[in-house]
Amino acid sequence: MSASAERVLVLPPTRRDGEVTLSLLARSGLEGVVCTALAALGEQLAQGAGVVLLTEDALFDPALESVLAWLEQQPPWSDVPVVVLARGRQATPAMDRVLGRLRNVTLLDRPVSARSMLSAVQAALRARRRQYQIRDQLLLQERTQAELRDGDRRKDEFLATLAHELRNPLAPLRTGLAVLQAMPAPDARFAGVLAMMERQMGQIVRLIDDLLDVARISRGKIELVRQPLELHEVVDAALESCAPMVAAARHEVRLKLAPQPVWVDADRARLVQVLGNLIGNAAKYTPDGGRITVELGSRGGCAELAVADNGVGLAPEMLTRVFDMFVQVQGCVSRSQGGLGLGLSLVRRLVEMHGGTVDARSAGPGLGSTFTVALPQRAPPVAASAPHTYRVAGAPAPASVNALRVLVIDDNADAADALCLWLQSMGHAACARYSGSAGLQAARALRPDVVFCDIGLPDLDGREVAARLRRDPAQHGVTLVALTGWGNLNDRQLSSRAGFDAHLTKPVSLEEIGRVLAARP
Repeated sequence: MSASAERVLVLPPTRRDGEVTLSLLARSGLEGVVCTALAALGEQLAQGAGVVLLTEDALFDPALESVLAWLEQQPPWSDVPVVVLARGRQATPAMDRVLGRLRNVTLLDRPVSARSMLSAVQAALRARRRQYQIRDQLLLQERTQAELRDGDRRKDEFLATLAHELRNPLAPLRTGLAVLQAMPAPDARFAGVLAMMERQMGQIVRLIDDLLDVARISRGKIELVRQPLELHEVVDAALESCAPMVAAARHEVRLKLAPQPVWVDADRARLVQVLGNLIGNAAKYTPDGGRITVELGSRGGCAELAVADNGVGLAPEMLTRVFDMFVQVQGCVSRSQGGLGLGLSLVRRLVEMHGGTVDARSAGPGLGSTFTVALPQRAPPVAASAPHTYRVAGAPAPASVNALRVLVIDDNADAADALCLWLQSMGHAACARYSGSAGLQAARALRPDVVFCDIGLPDLDGREVAARLRRDPAQHGVTLVALTGWGNLNDRQLSSRAGFDAHLTKPVSLEEIGRVLAARP
């Protein structure tokens, strides 16, 4: 607290009154400052004050307006006490208006005893000290909140960077597994080991995706692409994505689906993620050979998706906390299979972004759980699209009918070489370059049909490589595909503007690469 914070500013009617007042204040250990006019009082207020002491004569001075304006502009925590010495006469309307603008005023009848005046000033100072305490608490709260916001921002940036950096080494691992799967098995156990590695790879990719999505949602980077959506196909796609995990645990899946179509306005990819997380959560927290039930219906104008299991269940206090970030079910760490406690938090956030709700129910530990998502239902569109068909998860990507010349540009040599090996095993002529400039030279010599290009290259940015290839008449008709660890909407828009035909996020599945090659005109 500054030395001026508890000063008593005195505006006396006479010089002698000022001297006497200062003497009384000094004997009580209080610092007083005599102001000869209201203008001087306003200047002193700006430097700090504990109490203002004046007489009623100042209330009728037009110069008081500047002091009143200053008092009315105080910060929310501040309300400088004003002690007015007034003669015991009937108040006038003008005086009442002025006193009404003094929010924290004490009236003392003149003549007043020294003891009464000092008592009023000391009481006002005690109130002023409490204001300073509130100010200090507010400042501390503001600093704490700023530090929390900064820490939260740095956490989100760290998660996004971590997810990106983890994607790069996973890309050659996933491609290498696919290459091994295409080779003759040297041992009968070979296929089983590869299948196990592929399942664990899928688990790592899901964890990374969850980390990245948490960071994106926290930073407001996720934008929903809403469209009329029939929920039966969401159930099909979610079950397909979770099929390896469910099969590995030998769970029985029961479906209770409404016979009629159930339509919502939603982002298809995000709803598949929501339902996939709920099914995956049920699979993780249900002992092997358990039962998972997926229901789809509508009630009260809402579409409802429910996932029930006969797994470990939830204690009553966990029914709401289970949706908090990083929360694990107590006593069930062994069932978490390395989860980070992000899946259900993402479910709640994505569902709320769709204007829906999600809740958990359980009869208690060991008695299973049910998670229900409710979304606003919409009328069927005028012309409903044909139902989607899905290939079996884990099936190898189809080979293109014609062999293609493919150039891979990636400074991660392991990732580039592994992708080339897989492309060559599919009958394509593939080669790799490890920088943007080397990739451009190779493109001029090879005239490739398809170029897979990383974005974060050490010399030329991948988008610059794409832009230069698009400006080269000799590269007319080339299909440009971005391969990168960054995959939000803004990254995809930047890739499209640079000239890329497709944007694939590492570690990309070979099914996606196969679809890109097969879709080439």
